Amino acid sequence: MTKAPETEKETQRIEAFSDGVFAIVVTLLIFNVKLPDPAAVTANGLLAELAKSWTIYLAFAASFFFVLVMWINHHRLFTIIRRSDNNLMLLNGLLLFGVTVVPFPTSIVAAYLLDPQQQAAVFIYNGWFFLVAIMFQLLWRYAAHNNRLFSHAVDPAITRHIARSYNIGLVLYLAAVLIDIISPPVSLAISIGLAVFFAIPNRQVQQLMTTSDTTA
Repeated sequence: MTKAPETEKETQRIEAFSDGVFAIVVTLLIFNVKLPDPAAVTANGLLAELAKSWTIYLAFAASFFFVLVMWINHHRLFTIIRRSDNNLMLLNGLLLFGVTVVPFPTSIVAAYLLDPQQQAAVFIYNGWFFLVAIMFQLLWRYAAHNNRLFSHAVDPAITRHIARSYNIGLVLYLAAVLIDIISPPVSLAISIGLAVFFAIPNRQVQQLMTTSDTTA
């Protein structure tokens, strides 16, 4: 009976550190958005020059949403994960490494989305999110193995559902990367669609979160 509060606190420092990293990354994304050249504004007008940078705005919005979805899913995972060990911290650190790199492929796709190098830019962008999906898988699989780091209240059906959704997501992210060979815009659209899929809360996971909050 006295063990529950201890396990509840065991991942708090990991979560706090992770939240700080996510917050910094979404802040860094805005640095890709810059004011247009004053001389061009004088010649063509402010709105016209701002409109020319629509790829930068799109890349910023897409990456902000991607990072937001990653943070949401990270929070959902740590609703289930109650205990920590050295391997979990290393795997979580690997995931955070993946997150901190996101501004770089974002700047690439923003600069080359309308360029002949569009295919390479989208490949780098979607390819990195595929790698981040692998990092999520590693974190999840380690924590889920024999329920070693889970709360005692976790329903096995919930873990099976999450495992299935992660497996499907990994395959579809890989498909998005491969489709880039045929159509970079379609590849990018699939990747954004996957982010929407992982943003939608699952009813079973919601129930688990509610149960965990009430039993904490």
